[in-house]
Amino acid sequence: MTLSTSTASLPDLTRDWHTYNADDTLTTLKSNADRGLSATEVEVRSRYYGRNELQETAQRTRWQIFLDQFSNIMLLMLIAVAVIAGVLDFLALQSGELKSGLPFKDTAAILFIVILNGILGYVQEVRAEAALAALKKMASSRVRVVREGQTREIDAPDLVPGDILLLEAGVQLAADGQLLEAANLQIRESTLTGESESANKRVTTALAADTPLGDRVNMVFSGTEVVQGRGKVVVTGTGMATELGKIAKMIQGVENEKTPLQKRMSQLGNVLVTGSLVLVALVIAIGILKAGNWSPLRELVEISLSMAVAVVPEGLPAVITVTLALGTQRMVKRNALIRKLPAVETLGSVNTICSDKTGTLTQNKMIVREVETARGSFPVTGEGYEPVGEFFESGEAIASPDRPELQALIVAAVLCNDSLLRYEDNKWHILGDPTEGSLLTLGGKAGLEQESLKSRFQRVDELPFSSERKRMSVICLDSEYGESYSLFSKGSPEILLGRCQSYQLGNETESLTPDRRHEILNANNQMAARGLRVLGFAYKVLDDLPSTNEEDDPEQEMIWLGLTGAIDAPRPEVALAVQRSKDAGIRPIMITGDHPLTAQAIAKELGIADSKDVKFNVPTLTGQELEKLSQQDLELAVEKVSVYARVSPEHKLRIVRALQARNCFVAMTGDGVNDAPALKQADIGIAMGITGTDVSKEASDMVLLDDNFATIVAATEEGRVVYDNIRRFIKYILGSNVGEVITIASAPILGLSGVPLTPLQILWMNLVTDGLPALALAVEPASPNIMKQPPHNPNESIFARGLGSYIVRIGIIFSIFSIALMVLSYHQTQGTDNPESWKTMVFTTLCLAQMGHAIAARSFTRLTIEMNLFSNPSLLWAVLVTTALQLAIVYVPFLREFFGTQMLSAEQLLICLGFSSLMFVWVEMEKLFVRKFFQGKMRTH
Repeated sequence: MTLSTSTASLPDLTRDWHTYNADDTLTTLKSNADRGLSATEVEVRSRYYGRNELQETAQRTRWQIFLDQFSNIMLLMLIAVAVIAGVLDFLALQSGELKSGLPFKDTAAILFIVILNGILGYVQEVRAEAALAALKKMASSRVRVVREGQTREIDAPDLVPGDILLLEAGVQLAADGQLLEAANLQIRESTLTGESESANKRVTTALAADTPLGDRVNMVFSGTEVVQGRGKVVVTGTGMATELGKIAKMIQGVENEKTPLQKRMSQLGNVLVTGSLVLVALVIAIGILKAGNWSPLRELVEISLSMAVAVVPEGLPAVITVTLALGTQRMVKRNALIRKLPAVETLGSVNTICSDKTGTLTQNKMIVREVETARGSFPVTGEGYEPVGEFFESGEAIASPDRPELQALIVAAVLCNDSLLRYEDNKWHILGDPTEGSLLTLGGKAGLEQESLKSRFQRVDELPFSSERKRMSVICLDSEYGESYSLFSKGSPEILLGRCQSYQLGNETESLTPDRRHEILNANNQMAARGLRVLGFAYKVLDDLPSTNEEDDPEQEMIWLGLTGAIDAPRPEVALAVQRSKDAGIRPIMITGDHPLTAQAIAKELGIADSKDVKFNVPTLTGQELEKLSQQDLELAVEKVSVYARVSPEHKLRIVRALQARNCFVAMTGDGVNDAPALKQADIGIAMGITGTDVSKEASDMVLLDDNFATIVAATEEGRVVYDNIRRFIKYILGSNVGEVITIASAPILGLSGVPLTPLQILWMNLVTDGLPALALAVEPASPNIMKQPPHNPNESIFARGLGSYIVRIGIIFSIFSIALMVLSYHQTQGTDNPESWKTMVFTTLCLAQMGHAIAARSFTRLTIEMNLFSNPSLLWAVLVTTALQLAIVYVPFLREFFGTQMLSAEQLLICLGFSSLMFVWVEMEKLFVRKFFQGKMRTH
């Protein structure tokens, strides 16, 4: 065949290659199965199709990420305040009116806070998505190809469409391709399809266009691994044209949505800044109208600066960051690793968990659960690949499976087997096919280990499994009976039964009557309906070793032994976790690439598809059925369907989006590459830490360190605790801030001369006297019934459920006490040696009042004396330390000079303590009022 070097004749790779036969694929790609491509053709195709690599979309630079942190409206207002304060200090310095010996300290302090907040945000965001980088790691570094008639080893990025790729056990696929030759070829495709069982590949005629990815037996895919056998492939897709590349495109196409907390903080910033600007305008307007001229403008601007600083909770971003970080530490102790801080709080809003089956709900280990012989059914217990378990007959455990037909079946299962069972690193492992591994474990439970049987039965020939034959047979020399040969066969029960004329019952054989055949097939159907992978077993004693040209003859007139039913068993703790999820108002959904019957069986066993749950008791929806649904129809279906089977990555993404369109707040669990787009699209992506791929982990918000579904429930509980505590300290901080703003605004309106609080003093209150108690409130223990309540509405306002009214109400009460103290102290100090001390009294009273507020804010309804004071020792320490620091800036000389405070007399300090204690008394009295008149109408915190 002459190969063209013209790019005009090269095909588009976006084709359904599985619908082509091998010859048509070679013709379309202008390749040759024996000689491959020429060097010239490779060069042309490399330029045309590009290198065999995944491509990244343009991303923000580190500088862009850093600068974006300062687009926050509250930080922008603080920057404006800092600039205006700097200008006023500069004018005062030029005119000699600057009273403080340290100019620009307000500006410096404000800018320091702005930059610190920017750095905190940058550190969070710079941990950018690395899912595509993880995808790149899946590409094999070196591959073997046929070019110009010779076998060569090249770098994987140098592969081009039309290359002839050689496969053998252990090879990791670096491109998509169609099979030209295959010999006992099995490929592990779990990273793409989610199925634990290796896929048997074969050269076949064209498949239907709608054949699911997991059933495309004539195709191989990039990122998968050859388990056994060998093959020859023509490359049909490289780089972004592979199935792996399609996943990369989906990951890049998913936009990063803001979390509920980020949305609430944006809303909070807008409300605070808007309210602040309105209040500033009112104060300036009233001041000028009252004076009748512009003379008080400078003083009014200084008051406005203080109000602007007071309204912005400068310590809030840091407190939230630390709170989320503390939440991540608690979650790590419960085996949940949070990759993105906002995800901690977001977990509290989850109302739907979309879970992959393999390795998430199940153990990712095939286990034989049932053996069926002519004597009856023998259920088998045990977990994983550990060869420990019991056989049951008629509901009772049998000491050892010494029934002749049962022993014969297990011997056949162990000998007709190419896998190995090994104990390494304190665990039992399978080398080879998981289904075959489950048969070795079955033998171990029966005391029929592989090594001991092999020492007696030496394999002398093998009739390998193929998709056409649907069976595998081995011929063994029985050393105990001289030159006696035995044939053991396993495979499709229907095919194998058709080659049997008798069945074993005890030590005898009986003729297979039509009724008996019907009974066996009925048992096979019942086991399959329960989601079990069923295999049939038969054997035959041979007098002589058959010749190779009679390979079908030995598999005739065999003796039927029975059936085994294996399943990827559920994790033992998952059923309880599913029930706890439902109790917490969270709906679990299974999304898997596995067979519908298997998915249904697992879902029913775990309680995901509960027959008592009428709302979600709808038959399993398959990927092929989903393809036929419009997005609108799918949005209606997702409200009822709880089990999805035979789905592709595109389907998972559609399901998650449909759920989100129905106002579901979705967490998606998964471990494979196929899960990455849906993990990124979901509100919370949860990857498996042990079995999960790097791609799934990098696309996720959270990683389960123990791959335990129950850990999700624990993480959800922590998320709810974090959100409740965030609301707790927000009501504390903002209630105080509203009181500060009203107090400052009232000074010029009441005719008081001077600004009661400087921006620096306000920063001190917002960062220290607000910040430390707020951090302590962030570690308040969870309420006992937190997992019996419905999830938080992700769309609710930060001011929802009474929080907004509390902030306004407490802020007004706070300001009334402070204004009363301010007016009293102002008139008492005028004409004294220390006329400015009234400002320090206001400053001190505001700070100390916040301590009482912090103690009372632990609960909306419970009195402080009803709570264990030592259940949150951090709060007690925060109150004591903050009080001591506040007294220090009043009585320590250099601190007093820096903050511009005045020395207070003992009498003045006692007055401050008296007024500040009123705040605590008021909040406690309010709780009594709520308890008396609104009992049961408010959630307890």
